Amino acid sequence: MLIERIEHKWIEAFAATLRLCDIQPGDAVAIVAESQSRPVNVELAQLALERLGARPYRIVMPSPAQSAPVPVRSTGASDALQGLAPVIAALKASTLVVDCTVEGLLHAAELPAILAGGARVLMISNEHPEILERCAADPALEAKVRQGIRRLRAAGRMRVSSSAGTALDVALGGARVGGVWGWCAKPGQVAHWPGGLVLAFPAAGSVNGTLVLAPGDINLTFKRYLRERVVLSIRDDYVTDIDGHGLDADLMREYFAAWGERDAYAVSHVGWGMNPRARWESLACYDKRDCNGTEQRAFAGNFLYSTGANEVAGRHTLGHFDLPLRHCTVALDDEVIVRDGVLQGDLA
Repeated sequence: MLIERIEHKWIEAFAATLRLCDIQPGDAVAIVAESQSRPVNVELAQLALERLGARPYRIVMPSPAQSAPVPVRSTGASDALQGLAPVIAALKASTLVVDCTVEGLLHAAELPAILAGGARVLMISNEHPEILERCAADPALEAKVRQGIRRLRAAGRMRVSSSAGTALDVALGGARVGGVWGWCAKPGQVAHWPGGLVLAFPAAGSVNGTLVLAPGDINLTFKRYLRERVVLSIRDDYVTDIDGHGLDADLMREYFAAWGERDAYAVSHVGWGMNPRARWESLACYDKRDCNGTEQRAFAGNFLYSTGANEVAGRHTLGHFDLPLRHCTVALDDEVIVRDGVLQGDLA
């Protein structure tokens, strides 16, 4: 088991990422956490900010009571702030918010108000610091992610295929497109570390086809490599059938059904990973409590399919699967940008 303690090398890793966020001496920086946050990351964030000359302060909320029927994992939709007006006011007045909440503020209800005040938000994924160190922010990644975003915005359709049988069609009209390279340097920006993702939140009724999860693909809600083939039939955004024999299919069926709501079966976002430092196989090297799976979302060449909340389509649910798939081919209109799990051209 890895030890969670202050290490000089981890202060350096945090400082390097925060330096890319254009932190200046004297900047007021909020570190927002909750009672179940990983303490070592909160401490490392503060020490790194002080090294850069910033003026950090902490806001620590009680982790809220469990409201879901099943465990909720790595959704990016923290409800730790509970809409508390004084907390939101403090965060929106900061230069930077370092987000150390368990789930992260990416889809939190309070995020728009925080950004409207001019703050920027860096989500530090709930990982052991060793993972953050290995996936340290790479300045060269920004240009590649921006190029991927431009390609996705210009496209009218995404098609995803694989030798395992995936055949997915995504209409991109009306989609919200974005990307993350691991840091944020401008007011109103949001990023997460580890970074390296390009994705789209499709408009309602945009996704159809078949998604085949092959052995070795990952179900990040369960932090588990699949051992058996699972086939998801998708019609007008919704998973309508889960075909497969064995534990992997059973776990998915039961978790989907536990929410008791149709929107839990719907698409949240689709995209691909671009971080060459992120490793698919590293999930096998950590205890579940040591990792949050953001590295596996970002590994270069994966196709990431997610179910759950999608503000563009007007769907709100805490039910959530993040499913990184290997060996897929992703085409935007007629251009292949990922072939058999390998980034192509200037995205590589």
